Amino acid sequence: MPGKKPLLHRFHAWRYKHISKTTFVYFLSVITGLLAGLGAVLIKNITHIIQNLLEGKLVENYRYGFYFLFPIVGLALTVLIVKFIIRNPLSHGVPMTLRAIAKRKGILRNYQVYASLITAPLTVGFGGSVGLESPTVVTGAGISSYLSRIFHMDQAHRTLLLGCAAAGAMSCIFKAPIAAIIFAVEVFSLDLTLLSLMPLLLASLSAILTSYFFFGSDTILPFELKDAFTIADFPYYMILGLVAGFTSVYFSKAYFATQKIYTRWDSATIRLLVAGGSLGLLLFLIPPLYGEGFDTINKLLDGHAVNALGATFFSEYLDNIWVVIALLAGLVMFKVIASAITFAGGGIGGIFAPVLFMGSVMGNCIAKIINNLGINGVHISETNFTLVGMTGLLAGVLHAPLTAIFLIAEITGGYGLFIPLMITAAIAYGINKYFLPHSVYGMELAVKGELITHDKDQAVLTLLNVNHIIESNFIRVRPDMTLGEMVQKAVAKSTRNLFPVVNKEDELVGVITLDDIREIMFDSSLYDTTTVDSLMHAAPEYIYLESDPAKVVMRKFQESGAWNLPVIKDGKYHGFISKSKLLTAYRRMLVSFSRK
Repeated sequence: MPGKKPLLHRFHAWRYKHISKTTFVYFLSVITGLLAGLGAVLIKNITHIIQNLLEGKLVENYRYGFYFLFPIVGLALTVLIVKFIIRNPLSHGVPMTLRAIAKRKGILRNYQVYASLITAPLTVGFGGSVGLESPTVVTGAGISSYLSRIFHMDQAHRTLLLGCAAAGAMSCIFKAPIAAIIFAVEVFSLDLTLLSLMPLLLASLSAILTSYFFFGSDTILPFELKDAFTIADFPYYMILGLVAGFTSVYFSKAYFATQKIYTRWDSATIRLLVAGGSLGLLLFLIPPLYGEGFDTINKLLDGHAVNALGATFFSEYLDNIWVVIALLAGLVMFKVIASAITFAGGGIGGIFAPVLFMGSVMGNCIAKIINNLGINGVHISETNFTLVGMTGLLAGVLHAPLTAIFLIAEITGGYGLFIPLMITAAIAYGINKYFLPHSVYGMELAVKGELITHDKDQAVLTLLNVNHIIESNFIRVRPDMTLGEMVQKAVAKSTRNLFPVVNKEDELVGVITLDDIREIMFDSSLYDTTTVDSLMHAAPEYIYLESDPAKVVMRKFQESGAWNLPVIKDGKYHGFISKSKLLTAYRRMLVSFSRK
């Protein structure tokens, strides 16, 4: 039918007329949660298929020998797919999503919908020592970003739908709908208001129903509370919190230090070979570091620490409890290194599972130390400490204590340990926060001024794009121009009272204002003898577009007292930013941000 509008346009017209924006956001949150849940199901199942294929008869008798080879193959396949199929660089899930919120108005590129679906199962399925949670989050975030663009959502609602995707992914993976909502609020710095709570709730609900449909009622960490908390245990959980806090600091520092070592090679091939070989050797020597590590966690929760250690070179000494404790401590030390090497070699995954792994082993190790020191016949529950240790490390590393408390309580049904969960999480979070102002997710972004926080003023400044407020309608003058040339070619034709002085390479060498020449610009006797370089002066401050975020720009205006500051891009003059335009953009962004 000629002139007939496309179906999507007709749907938009009908929606605007019959459905309120709030109702439609509720609808999209359900769809986002459902699709994020399906993404989680796909990633988990593809990973398990790969792992089952690799555990066939060929590998069965030589399994530990293949631990050296598999990670190299997995990293190589991942790198090749990223380079030749996806053809776009992939960064780690949650930080990448946070950067999209801060710098791209919540818009993710379309390939993010499927990239992690392919690469994360290869990395983890072949033994990469990382988790599947972050790839699942970024898959859901890619889907929500695509939906928000199709249905013309504004920036505030795009950000909210990204939070819904994160909540849906976590809800489906862990069957922890409340913790999933809190995760979206704590990690993505969403305002928990009545307007945002309902979409997050609907997304989490639809995702957990998806999980029950595909995975049944099984939980990822089945746990039955056998030893109730007593007040006499309080000091020991404080000790666990202290150890968890310092271990979380170690995690963050070791994680970035290890990556820095391996990323010094510019060649992706050399980096792959070195990191893959290092990871393979590490997994050969310490098999429990292979993959996500949930099997090890469950064995510890069942009280089978020796089985959790697997076959090692020290197997004949495992009847000595202090050897077991030393090996458990080794798992804590080397898991983060294995994870960092996996990422450095080009692997795709997340740190959520490694943190849970380290936390469980750490808790079990501390309990064994306390029980075998013979302190007045004290005996504490090793399984409880294994469980609570996960909460402590998660609270410290992610700076998300509430997520840690509710996640462990929900996925294990361990609500009887709520008090020790709170004690350990609070202490661990406090210690990590004291030494490290940002979580492992936010540290890299914070250095660049791209981290969204719950501080609304800070968040608005982070979201503000200074590129949009740069003015370029200033007439440029040269330092060798005479006063007469400047009056004729610049002052007479300009509507501005400010003139950038640039050299032949377009570099800013100074500025001139009308106030600088007001007393002499009508004195024609000076037109041929006075040059611009004798009149110009340095700007009170300079804005460097590549490195100065909005927060720094605002500070430079405040400290300099200027009303206009020049912008430098790639060492060249690029324009000016005015204080009035900056404040206007800030007020508009604040209004938009507050509507979420």
